[in-house]
Amino acid sequence: MLFFTGMPLFLMELSLGQYGAAGPITVWKCCPLLKGIGIGMLCVSTLVCLYYNVIIAWTFYYLGSSFQSPLPWSCDALHNIPLCRNKTNITQSPSEVFWNEKVLGVVNSKGLHDPGPVRWPLALCLLAAWVVIFLCMLKGIRSSGKVVYVTATFPYFVLVVLIIRGATLEGSLNGVAFYLTPNWVHLANAQVWNDAASQIFYSLGIGVGGLLSMASYNKFDNNVIRDTIIITIGNCGTSFFAGFAIFSILGHMAWRKGVPVGQVADSGPGLAFVAYPEALALLPGSVFWSILFFLMLFMLGVDTLFGNMEGICTAVMDEFPQLRSNLKHKTLFLALLCFAFYLMGLLLITDGGIYWFTLIDSFSTSFGLIIITLFMCIGISFFYGVNQFCQDIVDMICRCPPWCTKLLLYFKACWVVFTPFLLTFILTYIFIEMYRTSLRYGTYVYPTWGKALGVCMGAFCCLQILIWAIVAVSKESGTLKDKEYFYSERIVMNNSVAETLYLTDSDSPIHRVRPQSLY
Repeated sequence: MLFFTGMPLFLMELSLGQYGAAGPITVWKCCPLLKGIGIGMLCVSTLVCLYYNVIIAWTFYYLGSSFQSPLPWSCDALHNIPLCRNKTNITQSPSEVFWNEKVLGVVNSKGLHDPGPVRWPLALCLLAAWVVIFLCMLKGIRSSGKVVYVTATFPYFVLVVLIIRGATLEGSLNGVAFYLTPNWVHLANAQVWNDAASQIFYSLGIGVGGLLSMASYNKFDNNVIRDTIIITIGNCGTSFFAGFAIFSILGHMAWRKGVPVGQVADSGPGLAFVAYPEALALLPGSVFWSILFFLMLFMLGVDTLFGNMEGICTAVMDEFPQLRSNLKHKTLFLALLCFAFYLMGLLLITDGGIYWFTLIDSFSTSFGLIIITLFMCIGISFFYGVNQFCQDIVDMICRCPPWCTKLLLYFKACWVVFTPFLLTFILTYIFIEMYRTSLRYGTYVYPTWGKALGVCMGAFCCLQILIWAIVAVSKESGTLKDKEYFYSERIVMNNSVAETLYLTDSDSPIHRVRPQSLY
C-alpha cells in the first residue's frame, strides 16, 4: 500500500505544489476543469480540522488531570477503590469510567439525536487548543516551521524513553510478540487493505491539501523525489517504532491482569484515552509517565493540525492575495477562522458529542477522500499528461541524478496503472461495506438518518469535482473541441526554468511570494 499508493500520491502532491507554487485551489489554473479537486481537498481538510482539535482538547484535559496524584483513572484514587475491589461484577475499568463519565459524559446521552449540554471543562480546553493553533500560525509558514522543529522532534524523545521503560517491565515481551506476530489469514480480508489505505492516507496527509500547500513554499529546484522517499519511509518507520512503545506497556498491563494481550489492546480513541492511560497508571511514577505521554500526544496533534490548517489558509490567501500582504487582515482572517472552528466544534464536546465525532471521523476521510485522490491521479496522468508531468519534475530538479530518472519510470507506471487500480478496488469495497454494515459506537447503533448524513458529508466533498468541472465548461465559449484548458508558455531565462500560466479572464500571471517559481 505504501509503495503503490502512498509514495506515488505523495510525490504527485509535492510536485504539484512545488512546480505550481500555489495552494490546492490556485494550482489548478493549469487545468480549470480539475479545480474541483482542490475545492474537495479544502472540504475534507475543513471536516478533519473540525474534529481533530477535539482530540487535542481531550489531550489537554488528560494532561491537566495527570498532575493529580494518584491519577484519577487509577485504582489508587479513593473514588475508584470500591470499583477495583469488586472484581467479580466489574463491567468497566476505572479508566473507562473516567473516559465515559468524567470526560465525555456520554452516559447522559441517548444517541446522535440527544447531544445534551456543552461540557464546559472541555470547552475551555478546546478554546485553549485553538488559541495555541492561532498563535503558532499567526506569522505564517516561517513561524509554524520553527514550531514544528519542537513538535516533530519531542515525540521521538518520548518514544525512546517509553520504549526503554517498557522493556524493563514484566510481560513486555508478550506485548512485543503480539505486535510482531502476523496473522496471514487476515490478508485475504479486504477490510485489512482498507484499513491499511486509511492509515497511509492519514499518516502521510494525502488528499487534504496540506502537502500541496507546504510544497508550494519549497525552492523551485528542490529534489522532490528524494524528499518523498525520505519522508514516506521515515513516516512508516516511525509508526513501526512507536508500536514497540505501545505494546511493551500493554503487554505489562495484560500480565498484571492475567489476560491475553489482545483483550487489552484497543483502537481509535479507546487506545489513547482508555487502554494506554490505564497501563500507565500501573507503573511506578505513573504521574510522570502520564504527563510525558499526553504532552507527546499534544505535540503530535498540533503538528498534524498545522498541515491541515496551512492547506486551508494557503488556498484562501492565494484566492485573496491581499490577506497575505496585509498583516492586520491576515490576523483577522485567522482569528475568525479559528473562532468559527471553535464554535462548530462545541457540538462535539457535548454529552453526546462522541457520537458526532465518530460520525465525522468515519465519513470525512472515507470514500470522498479516495475519490478526490483518484481523480487527482487520473487528471494529472491523462488530462495534463503523465509524460509532461514527469518532464516538469525533471525540469525542477535540474541536475537530476540517474537514479531519479529511473525512479520516475516506476512512479509513472503507478500513476497510470497501479495507483488508480488499487484506489478503485478500495473504493468498491468501501461502498459494499457501507451498504452491508451498520455504523456503531460501542453498543450504540447509528440510525439510518445519521448514516445518511455521514454519506452526504463524504458526497459533498467529492461532488465538488463535478460541480466545478461544469462551471469551467460553462464559462468557455465555442464547441467542446475548442475548449482548451491548458494555457502554458515555457519561458527559459538565465538558464532557469519558470512557467507562466495565463488565466482565461486576465493577462496577468498568478503572483506568488517567492522567486523562480511557477506563476
